[in-house]
Amino acid sequence: MEPSGARSAIAPGRGDKIGRICAEIRKILAPDNRRVTADMENSYVVIGGGTGSFSLLSGLRHHPVDLSSIVTMMDSGGNSGVMRDTYGVLPPGDLRRCLIALSDESQMLRDILSYRFEEPPLTGHNLGNLFFLALTLQSGSEKLAIESIGKMLKIKGRVIPVTWDHSHLTAEIEGGEVIQGEGNIDVRGNENPALPPRDLSRLIERVYLAPPASANPDALKAIESAQVVILAPGDLYTSTLPNLLVGGVPEAIQKAEAPFIYVLNLMTKHGETDGYTASRHIEEIKRYAGRTPDAVLIHDGSVPDDLLTRYDDEHAQPVEVDFDKMRALGVSVTWRRDIIAADSLVRHDPTRTAAALVELVDTLLKPDF
Repeated sequence: MEPSGARSAIAPGRGDKIGRICAEIRKILAPDNRRVTADMENSYVVIGGGTGSFSLLSGLRHHPVDLSSIVTMMDSGGNSGVMRDTYGVLPPGDLRRCLIALSDESQMLRDILSYRFEEPPLTGHNLGNLFFLALTLQSGSEKLAIESIGKMLKIKGRVIPVTWDHSHLTAEIEGGEVIQGEGNIDVRGNENPALPPRDLSRLIERVYLAPPASANPDALKAIESAQVVILAPGDLYTSTLPNLLVGGVPEAIQKAEAPFIYVLNLMTKHGETDGYTASRHIEEIKRYAGRTPDAVLIHDGSVPDDLLTRYDDEHAQPVEVDFDKMRALGVSVTWRRDIIAADSLVRHDPTRTAAALVELVDTLLKPDF
């Protein structure tokens, strides 16, 4: 019986939902007696950020492949940036998305860890990020926190931070402007009345980490033992390339005997890759990885006009595919498939993209290819 004057913390109508959540938690804590019934075939390493890797991993987890996701740790915007600055932990947002993508648990649990609060005092905070923070502070180890969430979600594969070092992405712009922090570079193309307008005709000249960061040994081992290394789509300078700026990663990719595949972006990004063709993306990857992708997976077909109009305000355009220049850079295989999602956003369809990747990898690994 409640003390006099006390009120129930459970709002009317929420009891059933909380009951379902508790049932999910009991399932999580129950012993996992399942056995793996199918042998893993090829080992795939996917390198990227939270958005592009999420699409690939969500589809690939349904195939009999051994998955390792190497994730950028340079995020400094939004909720992840707040946690990074306040508590000194690595930004959890991209890690969380990759863990959820590999999860074999129910959609309800995936939704719970993706839940974002909309009201004070937690406005903008993500429950999964808070959970990661709590586990890190309790255990004193970000690695243990990642492993714990992975076990809870029964993920298929591994999620590996590209580095344990705390470092910030920095961009030099043509003309001498320097922008510090991934979050600031990421919103360079956004209009902000509080700031003077930027000359976006001046492109990003180079990116680097300050201070320099060294690779997580587990990331290097994963690349070394992989049968294929895949560079996920995503914002080129703020999501994809930061992984290649970490000391040891380019060298590992260069030494790897595994095929190196790039999943080409569907759209340009205002303030980062305005006017970039496919070959320009490849040039930048070669510049920072020290190796040209052996194969590039490309969407085969146009983007529906009704979807393109949604991107007018963002000044984004479909990436032009210039095959001759790509071949001149050393790309051996351009694999064209219909891999766009049939929804309100121009994005990679997880199922189609995964199927195309598996088909491409199987072809590249044939002895007579």
